Amino acid sequence: MGFFLNPLRREFVARPDASKGQIVFKWPDATIPKFAQVTVEADEVALFLKEGRVAGVLQPGRSTLDAANIPFLGGLVDNATNGNFFKSELYFVGTREFPNLPFGGVIDNVVDPETQLAVGLRVFGDYSLKVIDPGALIVNLAGTRNLASNDAITDWMREQVLKVLRTGVTAQIVRNGWPILGIAARTDDIEKETLAAVQTQVSSYGVQIVRMGNFTISLDQKDEETLKNFRRDVSYTKLAGSFTQYGAGEALRGIGEGAANGNAGGGSSALLGIGLGLGNIVAGAAAPPAQAPQQQAAPAQPAAPAQPGTAHFCSSCGTALAAGANFCANCGAHVTPG
Repeated sequence: MGFFLNPLRREFVARPDASKGQIVFKWPDATIPKFAQVTVEADEVALFLKEGRVAGVLQPGRSTLDAANIPFLGGLVDNATNGNFFKSELYFVGTREFPNLPFGGVIDNVVDPETQLAVGLRVFGDYSLKVIDPGALIVNLAGTRNLASNDAITDWMREQVLKVLRTGVTAQIVRNGWPILGIAARTDDIEKETLAAVQTQVSSYGVQIVRMGNFTISLDQKDEETLKNFRRDVSYTKLAGSFTQYGAGEALRGIGEGAANGNAGGGSSALLGIGLGLGNIVAGAAAPPAQAPQQQAAPAQPAAPAQPGTAHFCSSCGTALAAGANFCANCGAHVTPG
């Protein structure tokens, strides 16, 4: 007795409407009736696989499964059914662009070229992908699984994007010396390089990352505050002339703010003393360096007293007096001229 077609078998093969959004849809039956009508939409192709290899591809349109018209079907004939069925795995693979696929996470700790501080960078955005080699996608990534969602594909592509960002962004910052503050201004450059570099990571899966959107690089909030404070301190230090003067000025400002907030009584006296001390620091730092004291001349030695009997002497100190002197040159006493 020959094998007859079961009228309950599906003779119309197409992707269900509920699966239109899937990148890969696997037809549930491994045996497909001869002369079945296969409908392939304009944004997809149909792949027949046997033993893990692509046996043939149907392009968009409606095809009748007949080995006489589609030669590769000859290798898929199920002889156990007298040639009434083809034995094959059938996949519908979307070839349109799949947009709005999110990615994001921490890139890495990056050393800021401006401050030499290590900060954490984060990146967020979305990307779109397009299948350019359906066979490579099925064989190398999707495998023979029945993918109920796109997660198995898109999650892996997201990891490839982040992998490129982790290495690429860090390399660009170091190579170009880009300050981390203001890194958002470099978004276009980073996006272009990332888009070019990621293709080498995903091409073996038959996929192309077409574009990126809402691409944002941001700092951890605490790290951003640290960098802003550092930049402010450097700017103010240059204006003040030295870090000591800037620090003293900051302390005085803090004292002033404390007083304005109601610190009074005994506390105000202490604050005033601290403020005067800091003011002296500022004044001392601003004042020119003191000149070294000049060496004082040695005091004049008193004239040696003359020997008695040879000159006129001061009655007070015994110093010899000049002829006709009215006052002693040593002690200033009034004397009677000799």
